[in-house]
Amino acid sequence: MTVSILIADDQAMVRAGFAAILDAQPDFEVVGQAENGADAVELSRKLRPDIVLMDVRMPEMNGLEATKQLMDPPPRYEHRPHVIILTTFDIDEYVHDALAAGASGFLLKDAPPADLVHAVRVVAAGDALLAPSVTRRLLDRFAAHRPPSDKHRLRLADLTEREREILVGIGRGLSNAEIAAELFIAEQTVKTHITRIFSKLQLRDRVQAVILAYDAGLVQPDQ
Repeated sequence: MTVSILIADDQAMVRAGFAAILDAQPDFEVVGQAENGADAVELSRKLRPDIVLMDVRMPEMNGLEATKQLMDPPPRYEHRPHVIILTTFDIDEYVHDALAAGASGFLLKDAPPADLVHAVRVVAAGDALLAPSVTRRLLDRFAAHRPPSDKHRLRLADLTEREREILVGIGRGLSNAEIAAELFIAEQTVKTHITRIFSKLQLRDRVQAVILAYDAGLVQPDQ
């Protein structure tokens, strides 16, 4: 199965570099390139890629707004690709909101080529690209300056105590196996609880779960 990819970045050299790396993979195909967010949305609707690599800072429409539009549910957009946010990392007040909007993860622009290939494979398989150390640094930055949201706290009201404990574990960047060991329960039980958490909170993946845990105050920066 071939993974189709759209690259959105306002720098032609960056687009060309990513395209060369990805097209070298036998199961990847770069189907289009966009130089701004508006073009990324239009091309995504036309080409229906599996993955969009989305830069944050672009003219006309930034990557955050483009991601929000791509994540709008049908019937506005019948096709919802997986979005990987591209960041130089010292930006991005936008990254938190882009992930919350439905992006499947983020990748540093200076990451090695192997990391780019791995990121696309992980997200194409339906998983979230969540590197705990990098994600925690990013979210700690926001948690230090943004008070917990009452709106997100209210969303937690339907969770059981065990489900809250597991959500905290996800927010701390723990794997299912680590959560299971910490709570003295089976890993399959953790997976079952996570499925219920995602359903109750209408979360798409672990990235959104991490952000909600921080925004609701369940996880503090020093954790």
